[in-house]
Amino acid sequence: MTRYLLSVHTPVGEPQMPMDEEQIREVSARILAIEDEMKSVDALVFTGRLEEPDAARVVRSTNGQTLTTDGPFIEAKEAIGGFYIIQAASLDAALEWASKTSTAIGMPIEVRPFLDSHGA
Repeated sequence: MTRYLLSVHTPVGEPQMPMDEEQIREVSARILAIEDEMKSVDALVFTGRLEEPDAARVVRSTNGQTLTTDGPFIEAKEAIGGFYIIQAASLDAALEWASKTSTAIGMPIEVRPFLDSHGA
């Protein structure tokens, strides 16, 4: 099995459509259903949701000096809002999980294999 990062990309600086409580419950139910399905076949390794990019700190060490700055490393229109680490038998299987997740969340998903994760 190969491990893959499914990163959820969210818009930065764009107003989000407000959701009422029922819409929030529906989205949460869809996300939980995908996560339960992943768990039921031992595909889900770990998942997490991230704070907004302005909560980020960048640490850079050069020539023995460390500099820490506020904010994201790169100014962008999208940022990683959360992620899943999954294991799948093939890239096609990982892409299928990404498709299901993107449908549930309504956000684009980037799929990347981990280096040397075969048999991990």
